[in-house]
Amino acid sequence: MKLAGLKSVENAHDESVWAATWIPATETRPALLMTGSLDETVKLWKSDELTLERTNTGHCLGVVSVAAHPSGAIAASASLDSFVRVFDVDSNASIATLEAPPSEVWQMQFDPKGTTLAVAGGGSASVQLWDTGKWKLIATLSIPRPEGPKPSDKNSSKKFVLSVAWSPDGKRVACGSMDGTISVFDVARAKFLHHLEGHFMPVRSLVYSPANPRILFSASDDAHVHMYDAEGKTMVAALSGHASWVLSVDASPDGAAIATGSSDKTVRLWDLSMRAAVQTVSNHADQVWGVTFRPPGGPGPRAGRLASVSDDKSISLYDYS
Repeated sequence: MKLAGLKSVENAHDESVWAATWIPATETRPALLMTGSLDETVKLWKSDELTLERTNTGHCLGVVSVAAHPSGAIAASASLDSFVRVFDVDSNASIATLEAPPSEVWQMQFDPKGTTLAVAGGGSASVQLWDTGKWKLIATLSIPRPEGPKPSDKNSSKKFVLSVAWSPDGKRVACGSMDGTISVFDVARAKFLHHLEGHFMPVRSLVYSPANPRILFSASDDAHVHMYDAEGKTMVAALSGHASWVLSVDASPDGAAIATGSSDKTVRLWDLSMRAAVQTVSNHADQVWGVTFRPPGGPGPRAGRLASVSDDKSISLYDYS
């Protein structure tokens, strides 16, 4: 397996690019790459040419997360302004605006069926679940406070929730916190199950294996990527190689590889059968905030694709084979 550079767009945004995800293909159009930036905009890019399809405005602070509905018809962007904007991909018409208290909107992800949007709740030490039919808050998954005589404010700030991921069967939500803990929830019962231990610095990105609903990957400021059996509460592997914070992790659609982006300015490709990095790509001049594999499906040839975005304002697109 390897990555081959296809295209880079310099100055894709006016400021740092903080977030990226693929909007799945529909019957009428191929997949689109969606990026979010400190410049307060969301941009949609044509899949292989990386030509700009549209620029969405509407946030008044930097965009920290973007998420795509599995149908490819709806997408959402979350900003430091504490609003989540939900919009129609093809028309850009606003569908809903979800409001949260300050610093309680971070990463978000739609569940595999598209019925629920999970939002990492930052300082609320929780994950909010929104119904995507009525856009109503249906559950708040709270991380249990540490037991003790007086839980201090200091403890709650450590549980600041940065990242969130759905298992491929939609039964579990995992979230990563500032203190390095990962919390796993049973969605149907809205119940906290357990913590996954091992990181001691912020966990900024999580992804489940598309091939195995038990396997969860985490990226942390401790420069490690961990592979967990999220049901058995055990760490399966610790992958090291990055020289600094690991800011983003994504799994290839076949589940055979993961890609990571780091503040060491590199993108790494990891072969999971070897549990080792097989390639390091140094396309960016600054930290890499997002890596995202294109989902399978849609019209046209189905070559593998990976995109990365960076503080250097650029987007890079790679062939993955």
